[in-house]
Amino acid sequence: MKGVVYVVGAKAILFDRELGNALLKNFFGRPLSERKPRPGEEYDPPFTLSLYEALYLCERGVVTPVRMGRRVTCEELRSYAEEAVPGFAERYAVYRDLRDRGYIVRSGLRFGTDFTVYELGPGLEHAPYVVLVARRGERLDPVSIVRIGRVSHSVRKKLVLAVVGGDGSVEYIVFKWVRL
Repeated sequence: MKGVVYVVGAKAILFDRELGNALLKNFFGRPLSERKPRPGEEYDPPFTLSLYEALYLCERGVVTPVRMGRRVTCEELRSYAEEAVPGFAERYAVYRDLRDRGYIVRSGLRFGTDFTVYELGPGLEHAPYVVLVARRGERLDPVSIVRIGRVSHSVRKKLVLAVVGGDGSVEYIVFKWVRL
């Protein structure tokens, strides 16, 4: 089943009810009418997808993106996203790697990180991880790491630093608070 998504700004909109609900079951997107959709429930369109989700689904042949009235390739969607969203290339490398490993990946904005990562999915568990993305060789502010680490600890999540190499490879460093 292949659906059309309409790329608008930093989102993609899907109007196909059947595909939208099938994607929701796999924790892609959300209905526009619900901030926190409940697992297993059916919703009416429209559905919204992040550009990360739209590109991932495009690369897997699930959706066809349309931008400014014309169908675009996955590569054109990637180019647009890289212009529209600072750091998109590195974040997408991490998003794709985590999804390919079977994790559910959502925005981490509320925790001051790039992603929130679930093993089972939102509504089924609290996310065990928050992920901060950095390019290999990028200088990181230690105070920011401690600040984000304190927030992640206070909400009982492990802070993961995802380091993206020039070739798109991803390595993960997990921070954990210990009492001495």
